Amino acid sequence: VQLQASGGGLVQAGGSLRLSCAVTGFGSDAYAIGWFRQAPGKEREGIVCIDSGGDKYFTDFAAVQNRFSISRDSAKNTGSLQINSLKPEDTAVYYCAAHRVGHGCSTQLIYGMDHWGKGTQVTVSS
Repeated sequence: VQLQASGGGLVQAGGSLRLSCAVTGFGSDAYAIGWFRQAPGKEREGIVCIDSGGDKYFTDFAAVQNRFSISRDSAKNTGSLQINSLKPEDTAVYYCAAHRVGHGCSTQLIYGMDHWGKGTQVTVSS
């Protein structure tokens, strides 16, 4: 399984960004896609995931802020993360990840997934 995240870059505060993730190697198996981030000096944290049926699960901070949205195109084996109203504290390396699971992904959002991409840097300037 391989994942490739793209779409990061330098963005001004208040702007939006859409990250993409290309997934290969699962064949016909069901899998969830998740997005995580790691800011400098901080631990990695989960943001949101979407399972094979399209159900979405947010971590508490993402749900409260209501600035993150996730989608996937199962036919193309891609996923995306939309971040709106970007803040300097959103500066981090963003990772897409995937986990072979039929339904649900909230547990994997907390404890991590089996397969990870290399990450894409998002820098938000004030």
